Amino acid sequence: MAFVRFLIPCFVIGTDIVFSCENTDDLVGASSPGDIVIGGLFAVHSEMMHPEEHPIKPVIQNCAGFEIQIFLQTLAMIHAIEMINNSTLLPGVTLGYEIYDTCAEVTKAMASALRFLSKFDSSEDVVEFKCNYSDYIPRIKAVTGATYSEVSMAVSRLLALQLIPQVSPASSAEILSDKIRFPSFFRTIPSDFHQTRAMTHLICESGWNWIGVIATDDDNGRLAVESFGVQAMANNVCIAFKEMLPAYLSDNTFHIKVDHVVEKIVKETRVNVIVVFMRQFHVLKVFKKAIERNVNKIWIASDNWSSAVKISTIPNIRQLGTIVGFGFKSRDISAFQNFLRNLHEMPTDNNKFLREYVMLLQVCAHLEYYDFQACISNQSQDDLLQNVENKHQIWKDEFLNANIEPGFIHSTVLAVYTIAYAIKGLCKNRNCKDPFAFTPWELLEELKNVTVIYDDKEIKFDSNGDMSTSYDVFLWKEIDGHMKITTMAEYDPRKGDFIFEDEEKKKAFLDLKKVQSTCSQHCPPGQMKKVTGSPHTCCYECVYCPENHYSNQTDMDYCYQCDNKTYWAPVNSSTCYSKTIHFLAWTDWFAIFLLLLSAFGVVLVLSISVIFTKNLNTPVVKASGGLTVCYIILFSHFLIFLSTTFFIDEPTEFKCKTRQALFGISFALCISCILIKSLKILLAFSFDPKLQNFLKCIYKPVPIVVTCTGIQVIICTFWLIFRTPFVKQNFSISRAIILECNEGSVLAFGIMLGYIAALAFICFIFAFKGRKLPENYNEAKFITFGMLIYFIAWIVFIPVYATTFGKYLPAVEIIVVLISNYGILCCTFLPKCYIIIYKQETNTKSAFLKMIYTYSSKSASSVAVSQISLDSKSSSSRATVSDSCKSQKNSVNGNAHFQVPGQTLVKGKALPKNTARTMARKRLSSI
Repeated sequence: MAFVRFLIPCFVIGTDIVFSCENTDDLVGASSPGDIVIGGLFAVHSEMMHPEEHPIKPVIQNCAGFEIQIFLQTLAMIHAIEMINNSTLLPGVTLGYEIYDTCAEVTKAMASALRFLSKFDSSEDVVEFKCNYSDYIPRIKAVTGATYSEVSMAVSRLLALQLIPQVSPASSAEILSDKIRFPSFFRTIPSDFHQTRAMTHLICESGWNWIGVIATDDDNGRLAVESFGVQAMANNVCIAFKEMLPAYLSDNTFHIKVDHVVEKIVKETRVNVIVVFMRQFHVLKVFKKAIERNVNKIWIASDNWSSAVKISTIPNIRQLGTIVGFGFKSRDISAFQNFLRNLHEMPTDNNKFLREYVMLLQVCAHLEYYDFQACISNQSQDDLLQNVENKHQIWKDEFLNANIEPGFIHSTVLAVYTIAYAIKGLCKNRNCKDPFAFTPWELLEELKNVTVIYDDKEIKFDSNGDMSTSYDVFLWKEIDGHMKITTMAEYDPRKGDFIFEDEEKKKAFLDLKKVQSTCSQHCPPGQMKKVTGSPHTCCYECVYCPENHYSNQTDMDYCYQCDNKTYWAPVNSSTCYSKTIHFLAWTDWFAIFLLLLSAFGVVLVLSISVIFTKNLNTPVVKASGGLTVCYIILFSHFLIFLSTTFFIDEPTEFKCKTRQALFGISFALCISCILIKSLKILLAFSFDPKLQNFLKCIYKPVPIVVTCTGIQVIICTFWLIFRTPFVKQNFSISRAIILECNEGSVLAFGIMLGYIAALAFICFIFAFKGRKLPENYNEAKFITFGMLIYFIAWIVFIPVYATTFGKYLPAVEIIVVLISNYGILCCTFLPKCYIIIYKQETNTKSAFLKMIYTYSSKSASSVAVSQISLDSKSSSSRATVSDSCKSQKNSVNGNAHFQVPGQTLVKGKALPKNTARTMARKRLSSI
């Protein structure tokens, strides 16, 4: 194996061996006669020599830089043809071949293609110019090749003139799928579209988005970069830089460009992944320079060099980092390997490539792990002719088998077989030993529909002339101190997925994610990308999602907005949260406090009812209007306290409709009854005859209560019918939904409250006029206080209610209701309860008579003084009762009569002594 190892480090063997071109036959690299001849175009040498003399003459130059890999492809073509000739695939028909070296130059390839177009059996290789080549028989029937897409594009355009089918095993440029521009071109590999998509898929799977691209500056390189750029953009992958190297090593700027590329890679510290679309000899030059600069990256290799052993054996190649490549899927090539083992038995007379290879082996046989290019440059031509005796030692070391690129070998063999199967289809009813049996364009039509049985599988071209085979994903691994090219996965272009044989290989694939190659740090969920001044979208800042927005994936371009009605999100959120439903619940401490106050009010109402019931016949209870009026007032207070419970817990349609109506009607009933009491007190203690007559006219307790309460009922009924309150979801709070009652009509709500206020104001006026009652009988004074409390509470309520929001909004109204209700209840009944309980000596008939008598005496004197001061010229000296009320009964509360004493008051004289007593008895009876 020593000999195998010495040639593994380098596959580019440059030589200045001159195969002079005296005639066109000298251009042929390898040939074999046959009934049907197939042409071959392979870049066996990496460059064509350029003349130094001036002026430059149109002479086809010799080539340098022997490419072992391409040489193996020529052998694969020869091997496939020999296998077909030795099989029953084409019975009675022999295939021949003519293989030419393009030297990776379009010019050289075009010269070979011109010879393909020359007329069959022409001694001078003349290409006839014709308008119709339908019956034209050229030198060859089909072409296998070329190696590089740039060459294939040029050759295919020339071959299309006669529609000579061309089947390439290596040209992968996407543009070659265009059947309008390249109607006769086929290939046994996928187009670069699938390769660039696979590369982009790998990059995305690994979390990279900031990469560099270097490529050969030829048609293939430029088109590959263009295709990759489109795929990258579609997947949000940014290309930090693109660098192109001259296609030809003879370019004077080549080494300068290599230095520039390596310098660019070194400077771009955030770029840790480099995609390389280059020819093998370009990769060699760049990698050697990169090793010198201690570059360590992840390199993604195109099919051109992904399985190139000559690159994997560069000294210190492991220092470059990780190399991942895509290569064409291969099949069993054991037959070709056996062919190579017997290669030393093959004659070299008609194979210049083989002859040159043997001579180069002899010169450099003593080297191991060294550069073969340096070896050749140090040898003279005499050295190539020495040591012939070592020949057999060279062959037995299986050097060529160690340097096979299986994907290219398989595609080359397959290219020959597709042509053979197409010939088989044409030769069913023809004598194909005759060179004129069919034309190339007929073979082209057969190729479009041919189905090849190869390795027990059916293979055919698609409508673009491509074969959609899979890719092998290679990982270069160091094993036992040597870099080995291992298969990590398979990529299926149809499904766009990576397929792994076992978990170990999948783990190796996932380990690639450990390397970061991003322009900016990844934005975690809860953040979004904000593009900076860079032209690349991959360069950005990570900013928090604002409130009520979220992002649930990494590197999102924008944050999603939550449904503001039902969801919310804090700043820097990765999800939306459901808003909490808020309302004044039973369990809320404030609601409990308010309920306790309401319950206490209910207890107070019941207690007052019990006290008044037990003291039914006392003067205080009778003076309060009797038990019926008191019960009605107390019942309305009870309903008001009860209405507060409808403001608590989750609002419903029933609660929203009930609470305001119950409160409004109950309060109107309460105020109506208190209004009757105010009128009664004013009527009992008024000494103004006109006012008394007026009060007698309007004092009708039951109609007043029914009317005043009925108006409120009508207001609430219209409200509930036309603009009924309803349950509303309030979204004004960002993190909660407030369930509340919408009053339906603010106007109706205002009218209801305004009506109560109007009743209270009237009640206040009447009570205020009767505020100067006997000292121990001051109900009017307390009614006045009660109404004042009501007014103050509701005046404060309006601005507070208008500016309050949230779940405690109902509590505001509850508080006002409780304050006003407690105020009126306490001012109306607690003074009487105090007298009943603690001033029992004053709660007797005699005590009340004495109090009223004293008050009446004072009031009578005041009336007399007032009457004396009247106009003395008045023709009428007696106060008379208005005729307008004569028809009405002079009774108050149905149990006593009241009238102003009918005495004439004379200026300067006092009233009779019994007047005060009479008035006291009548007022007591009235009350």
